[in-house]
Amino acid sequence: MNRKEAEKQGRRAESLAALWLHLKGWRIVARRVRTPVGEIDLIVRRGRMVAFVEVKARGTADGVGLALDRHRLKRVAAAAEAVAPRFVKPGEDMRIDAVFVVPGRLPRHLENVWHG
Repeated sequence: MNRKEAEKQGRRAESLAALWLHLKGWRIVARRVRTPVGEIDLIVRRGRMVAFVEVKARGTADGVGLALDRHRLKRVAAAAEAVAPRFVKPGEDMRIDAVFVVPGRLPRHLENVWHG
């Protein structure tokens, strides 16, 4: 798959993940937030919880599980720390979540995937 097709697939997966999270009661606060240390696919809020979400799309369920490793999560966590003052108010909680998107299946939302 070339870079343009991968970008298009990634945007579709992010849109599907955003819809899925919205249906679960989350409000989409921001998409594709870039920082000097990494990118955050989605920032969502529900009540006093703010989640920084990494979205991964692959052709198979086995492949998507391998797409999220410690190195990638560390970059998302660093990016979340960089922008947290903009999105997380005093007294609120924050976490890193992931959403896996695989064709023919409902998205899979994993909560609190980073434990530093």
